[in-house]
Amino acid sequence: MWIANNWTDYEVLDTSGGERLERWGDYILVRPDPQVIWNTPRTHKGWKNKNGHYHRSTKGGGTWEFFRLPDEWSISYTLGKSISGKSECQNFPALTFRLKPFSFKHTGLFPEQATNWEWFSAIIRKAPRPETSPVKVLNLFAYTGGATLAAAAAGAHVTHVDASKGMVTWAKENADASGLGGAPIRWLVDDCVKFAEREIRRGNKYDGIIMDPPSYGRGPKGEIWKIEETLWPLLQLMPKLLSQDALFFLINSYTTGLQPAVLSYLMNTILTKEFGGHVAAEEIGLPVTTNSLILPCGASGRWER
Repeated sequence: MWIANNWTDYEVLDTSGGERLERWGDYILVRPDPQVIWNTPRTHKGWKNKNGHYHRSTKGGGTWEFFRLPDEWSISYTLGKSISGKSECQNFPALTFRLKPFSFKHTGLFPEQATNWEWFSAIIRKAPRPETSPVKVLNLFAYTGGATLAAAAAGAHVTHVDASKGMVTWAKENADASGLGGAPIRWLVDDCVKFAEREIRRGNKYDGIIMDPPSYGRGPKGEIWKIEETLWPLLQLMPKLLSQDALFFLINSYTTGLQPAVLSYLMNTILTKEFGGHVAAEEIGLPVTTNSLILPCGASGRWER
């Protein structure tokens, strides 16, 4: 399992009864987690001193209940703590993320992805590229920009694509907060499949691709995305978008059924046949403070030349 264990502004304090107790900076939230099927004693004081609690409805969805929680706040993450097994964090800016509770329990950040930020940031930093030919990275389904900021901070030129105008605006604000407002990032509101097809026709190539596809979604013009129907055709486009000297490819999955072995099979079928290299896929997780165990939070697949 790949573990995001370098956070200081975030931690999973405890888990029990279908919920996780989390600290986001100075604030404590309780959110549902369907994988928490155990019902251990809730001894951590945070359960009784929470600032926000998302209550899931039996009819689907749910609602937030707030206790002295601001409408918005920020947390930061410093890259480079695990590169080559030593601290190089002084060479990276702190990434700053605006947080706010919104529908379906989310806050605008998936902290477990930090383990992937560390991985591809190290690859970008070590790439033997002249200043006139920087590493080009494409981030599809880019959400609020965690991976975009990590890649840009490592020196890449990034194309950030998401179907939601609100998410792209949020990502830009995160870039400004992180001191990356002037970084070479293209911000695009577009359907990811259609954008990929147009980039192929234009002959544009990327040295790294990051992909975080949802289980279900809609494009800016109502295009429907169903991962079980659409992911395979999209993945088949990836070799046409990767440069001949491509460095990496990352795909994340929070969809039941798309386990690490499935991601490994997909990448080996599509990427290693064309480029060689090495594929690895694992669950990703977060450490739990109260018991030192690891909470699984999805899966990721990585290809590296």
